[in-house]
Amino acid sequence: MKAILLAGGYGTRLRPLTLSVPKCLVPIKGRPLLGYWLDFLIGNGFKQIIVNTHWLPEMVMNYVYKSEWHDKVLLVHEPELLGTAGTIRANTSLLEDNDIFVAHADNLVRFDLLNFISKHRNRPANCAMSLLSFRTDSPSSCGILELNNMNIVVNFYEKAENPPGNLANGAIYILNSEIINYIHNCNSNFLDFSVDVIPHFIGRILSIETDGYHRDIGTFASLSQAELEF
Repeated sequence: MKAILLAGGYGTRLRPLTLSVPKCLVPIKGRPLLGYWLDFLIGNGFKQIIVNTHWLPEMVMNYVYKSEWHDKVLLVHEPELLGTAGTIRANTSLLEDNDIFVAHADNLVRFDLLNFISKHRNRPANCAMSLLSFRTDSPSSCGILELNNMNIVVNFYEKAENPPGNLANGAIYILNSEIINYIHNCNSNFLDFSVDVIPHFIGRILSIETDGYHRDIGTFASLSQAELEF
């Protein structure tokens, strides 16, 4: 299984820090966020990881090429951001006709990845993807999931003011070839996963809840919290 890490964002809520450091290289306890991700994935057996770049790409390139993981990482530059699903669309030629792992690299996580993969492989037959879910202390800032008794997503509330619950989409997915083909055949160059993909597959997404660590490093408050917790 190949992996795609979405790492090209500006990190506007972390300015002025991200004016000189790309968001994926923001340090937590002295180590860049991307380093945690690459260690996590390669340590769990991934052989090739595609990482998109956009903002301050030379810094990301220098970090990866000087790292111990350089031979397992393929950097793909986006002169214009393509969106969280647009990156998948732009790189379908690099993907084999297998499941792929996709994650937003601006989250700091620790969870049982092999268990996540195992549950995906044993998912209900009609499910085209699995996503990692977690309990959030800030539901209105997340995509909130509503499930049936088989843990299949039946409703999705993206950053709603008063969502019904606190089970959130962790922006970590395993997609089968049907979803990759769907994204590939979309007409727009800019595609957002939460807007353009998830709603189309409601009723066919397995939610796998983690009791591990999950925090979006999107604000100075969450960055400070991660420094205390992780």
